[in-house]
Amino acid sequence: MLKKISMEQIRAGMYVHELGGSWLDNPFWASSFILRDDADLQKLRASGIEDLWIDTSKGADVLEMDVAAAAAPEPEAEPEPTPAPVPPPPPSAPGHFRFEPQAPSGMREELVRAAKVIHKSRDAVSSMFEDIRLGKLVDAAQATPIVEEIANSVLRNAGALLSLVRIKQADDYTYLHSVAVSAMMIALARQLNMSDAEVRDCGLAGLLHDIGKVAVPSTILNKPGRLSDEEFQAVKGHPRAGHALLQEVPAISPAVLDVCLHHHERVDGNGYPDRLSGTDLSRVARMGAICDVYDAITSNRPYKEGWSPAVSLRKMALWTKEGHLDEALFAAFVKCVGIYPVGTLVRLKSDRLAVVVDNGETLLSPTVNAFYSVPSRVFLEPKLIDLARPDTIEKIVSVEEPQKWPIRNFDRFWLPENLPAHDRAPRAS
Repeated sequence: MLKKISMEQIRAGMYVHELGGSWLDNPFWASSFILRDDADLQKLRASGIEDLWIDTSKGADVLEMDVAAAAAPEPEAEPEPTPAPVPPPPPSAPGHFRFEPQAPSGMREELVRAAKVIHKSRDAVSSMFEDIRLGKLVDAAQATPIVEEIANSVLRNAGALLSLVRIKQADDYTYLHSVAVSAMMIALARQLNMSDAEVRDCGLAGLLHDIGKVAVPSTILNKPGRLSDEEFQAVKGHPRAGHALLQEVPAISPAVLDVCLHHHERVDGNGYPDRLSGTDLSRVARMGAICDVYDAITSNRPYKEGWSPAVSLRKMALWTKEGHLDEALFAAFVKCVGIYPVGTLVRLKSDRLAVVVDNGETLLSPTVNAFYSVPSRVFLEPKLIDLARPDTIEKIVSVEEPQKWPIRNFDRFWLPENLPAHDRAPRAS
């Protein structure tokens, strides 16, 4: 039985079905859970959430004194001139995907909102992976709110979250990689006009595709040097390990299982673990391979610095011609991230360096922030230039690698000043 209660009524042993307010305010990664002890109660009270729904068939009910207090007649008061508000409807069933239209958001505005989504999602994925590592069975429906928040950000402005999530610290890579692949799978699914249910499955598949890495020792995953043959084989075992774990999850989507098992397969049959090729690979598995590769090669790793987005797309275009990736899906993916993704360093016709700050209008002519004179080798007062304007004579002549230039904290030229400090980590110095 579902019952709505106030924060004053919570006690240990209750089963929380759903919290009021945004999932971003939820101090727990799951959308429904048991309140086990005083620590859980204190965490929930400190969240600022005012009310919640409990399921009395799965946990404790409110105390009798609270029931009596609620049933006691209140003192008479003057009648209100306006009608009483309509009580809210019961919460949705766990796993229901509230895929709602989102008003478009400006790049800088959405970067700040996306930062909150990324932090919360990273922590949620970390907790979810840890639960699985400890042998706790996880309900896939619990991850639905994570997918919802990522999807909403992508719908408002896909470039914001996709560009921001590239900034990873080494110890966060596995979790942020899952968030990034989820976001890219959602964006690609929307680009392909897939149904809401398919978009949800794609987002969940991206979030869980690397779950098998819980079976790989962290010393191997974070090793700064080249892996031995034995270590590489251990890493290559993560798709099967993840697939086996997810098969135990109730009501898991076949698409999620498929992406988990086959995101390292190649169209030409030279991938792993099953060496599938061509039409033997499902569309969603081929989508997963593209999103996984892009985030992996653009991210800084202990053993390799990531490539810039533009360089990564050129590499992937070459691999696509060689038969590694699906050609049609890769073309759709490029439309999602743009020829010049946000955060790309470019050289302009005027011999100035600039960074792409918005590519939402056109793939070839984004808005850039010019900040450096190449001939004078001096920093300039930053200037926004919309290369799509018909009266603009500027154009991009090349893509540059930040590491080749004397630029410290390169990200400051495209990230908002009010972004949290840990999202402003330098990628080049």
